[in-house]
Amino acid sequence: MKESVPPEPSHPADDITHHLGYLLKRAQAALRGAMDKVLREHGLTVPQYSTLELLALHPGMSNADLARATFVTRQSGNVVLRGLQDAGLITRPATADHGRARPARLTDEGRARLATVQAAVHAVEQRMTDALPPRRVTALLTDLDLIAAALEE
Repeated sequence: MKESVPPEPSHPADDITHHLGYLLKRAQAALRGAMDKVLREHGLTVPQYSTLELLALHPGMSNADLARATFVTRQSGNVVLRGLQDAGLITRPATADHGRARPARLTDEGRARLATVQAAVHAVEQRMTDALPPRRVTALLTDLDLIAAALEE
């Protein structure tokens, strides 16, 4: 019978800047900063852009679903939706057909704004993937998904 040997720690305990969580947060902060910069030029925030992307794929999503998908609170999600509606980029019914959900949809202007900013945001993502050998990108995406799933359990 083989003796079980505990795995080596994934990071040196005395240097937080080498911890996986720290490095993930650093990458997330860099991504957010780069996205903020390009989106600001188009009058959008990251949550607004994410909301437009999601509504393009899934018209009629509720505030609660959009908030979860864009990593903001429902209250913040409602502020995002009101801002997009005030800007003429989405529409929502004045009242809910049932319950409290008021499904949101992109307007023609919202679709046009999204199309305009997508290239700039995709260029930011391309900068990230260009930093890696192509063969490692798929593995990284898989690993990030596994990490998220492990923490959501």
